[in-house]
Amino acid sequence: MDSQPMQYALITPARNEEAHLEATIRSVVAQTVRPLKWVIVDDGSTDRTGEIAARYAARHDWMEVLRRPEHQDRQFAAKAHAFNAGFQRLEQAPYDIVGNLDADITFEPDYFQFLLAQFAGNPRLGVAGTPFVEDFDQPGRHTYAHPNANLTHVSGACQLFRKECFAQVGGYIPVKGGAIDWIAVTTARMKGWQTRTFTEKVCFHHRKLGTGTGANYPLQTRFHYGKKAYFVGGHPLWECSRGIFQMRGRPYLLAGAAFVLGYLWAAATRTRRPVSKELMAFHRAEQLSRFRRIFPFISNRKKAA
Repeated sequence: MDSQPMQYALITPARNEEAHLEATIRSVVAQTVRPLKWVIVDDGSTDRTGEIAARYAARHDWMEVLRRPEHQDRQFAAKAHAFNAGFQRLEQAPYDIVGNLDADITFEPDYFQFLLAQFAGNPRLGVAGTPFVEDFDQPGRHTYAHPNANLTHVSGACQLFRKECFAQVGGYIPVKGGAIDWIAVTTARMKGWQTRTFTEKVCFHHRKLGTGTGANYPLQTRFHYGKKAYFVGGHPLWECSRGIFQMRGRPYLLAGAAFVLGYLWAAATRTRRPVSKELMAFHRAEQLSRFRRIFPFISNRKKAA
C-alpha cells in the first residue's frame, strides 16, 4: 500500500437541482476527507442551481462551478456531456480517484473516507460505491437489500473510479437512451478490474428513482427499465426471470409484467443497441453465471440430460 493518502476529485452534473443541491454540498463539505477538487457543472439550469453552487464555491477554493448554456435536451447523453466538460477541468489535478456524484445525494461525514480505504486496500478495485436509500425511515431497505443482489454493480448515484480504470473504460460515453454508468462499470469488469458495492455504508437519494427519466409513473418506469435491459444486451432468460422477481413488488404482478413487456417491445421493434458485441457477450455470460448460481437445480438437470 502507498504510504501517501489517496486523493479524490468529484464531478457533479446538475440541472435544475435547487431543491437538493445545497444538501449535497453540505454533505461534501462535512466530509472527514474532503475532495482535492470538486467541479459542479451547472448544465443550463433555469432555476437557482448555479447561484447555490457559486455561493459555496466562493467559500471553498477546492470547489469550482462550470456553467453550460441553457438547452432543451433532456436525453441521458446530456449528463455525459456535462460530466465530460467537468472532467476536462481536472487535467492538472493530482487525484487518484475520480467520482461522479449526483446532485440529489446525501451521506454521513465518513462516507468518502470509507470508500477511499477500500481502494487503498485493494489495488485491483476499479469502481466502488454503496447502495442508495429512498425510504429514509428504513435505511436498511436499500437497493441491494435482497439475497440475490449483484454487488459487482455500482449504482450511478455515486460512482468512484480509480484513475487508471476510468482511462481504460474510456470514461462516460454519451448514449441517448441511457445506461451511461452501467456501460462504464461493466466495461471496467470486462477490462479485468474489480467493481464493488459496499453495503456497510449507504447514501440517501432525495429524488425518487425514475422521476428524472420522463417516466414519472411506476408502470412507465418499469417499462422503461425493461427497454433498457434489452438496450444493453441483456439475456432473455435472465431478463424474464428478473421480471418475475419484480412481480413481488408494488404494484404487484403489474410491475414485473411491465418490465418484461418493455424488454419484449424493444426486441420486437429491434431497438438499436449502443454496446459492442464484446460487451454484450461479456454481460450475458455474467448473467448466465448468476442464473446458474441462483438456480443450481436447473443447471444440474441440464447436465444430467
